[in-house]
Amino acid sequence: MEETTTLDIETLKEQYIPGPQSLHLQRPPVPDDVIYTVGLYGWRKRCLYFLLLLFLVTMIVNLALTVWIIKVMNLSTGGMGNLQLSQDGIRLEGFSEFLLPLYVKEIQSRRDGALVLRSERNVTLNVRNSQGHLTGQLTVGSDSVEAQCRRLEVRSRADGQPLFSADADEIRIGTKTFTVTGSEGAVFRHSVETPLIQSSASEELKLESPTRTLTMGAPRGVEVTSAHGALTVGGRKDLQLQSTEGEIILDAATVRLASLPLGVFAPEPPGRAPPPPPGQATYEVCVCPSGKLYLSPAARSSTCQAVSNICLWS
Repeated sequence: MEETTTLDIETLKEQYIPGPQSLHLQRPPVPDDVIYTVGLYGWRKRCLYFLLLLFLVTMIVNLALTVWIIKVMNLSTGGMGNLQLSQDGIRLEGFSEFLLPLYVKEIQSRRDGALVLRSERNVTLNVRNSQGHLTGQLTVGSDSVEAQCRRLEVRSRADGQPLFSADADEIRIGTKTFTVTGSEGAVFRHSVETPLIQSSASEELKLESPTRTLTMGAPRGVEVTSAHGALTVGGRKDLQLQSTEGEIILDAATVRLASLPLGVFAPEPPGRAPPPPPGQATYEVCVCPSGKLYLSPAARSSTCQAVSNICLWS
């Protein structure tokens, strides 16, 4: 007789299907002689120490350079070296050098010193308008001073009166006396308009035109006066005294006509007195029809002749 085996389902579940509370994994036992180490070793450790040392050296060098720059530049809370910052602006002491253009509103020196601008080539001051266009320029070079502007004015410090002004149309000199101290005097290439030309008390006044004509004209007359000395008028060629509507008056205690030529007169006609002897020192002044003057030996009667050699060749 066969035996019947009865399977209990609940018994099988408990035997083969573990529950949630039964899921516990146990680690295998670790031997006592096995040790696990954590960290960097070998070449990785040497590289890390080298980088830390390099960072430390770099930091020390940067700190030393910063201290050196502060010491050399003399940096402080008030400025840098000769450069001091204040509420009024910037103050520079000693010599300062600018390698690029400097834009400032005002440059002022100390009260007890002068303002000096130095340059190896030139010093140029530019003035620009709001659009950036150049309106004025002053250039101080090694051999010239140039000013480019619409009008140049020089005013007196005492009362602010203009002493000198120049523009495209005219040049004005506002001083009472314009003095030229050069040995060659003043050279004017065009006309000059002035109410008075006067020399110093101990100097001579000389008006000269080396290659052209010297003309003086005025609607009411030209007066040439020498109050304390002689007045000399000389010319290489002709000297003309001309008056269209008036007279030429020579008013002096003595009127001398020096270097007049001596005329040679023709043979005397019958009835005229013979000529004076050669040793005679008395002459008369004769006038040719052309207006030329010459000397003729004086006699009892006039020896002036229109056929004299002086009149014929004049």
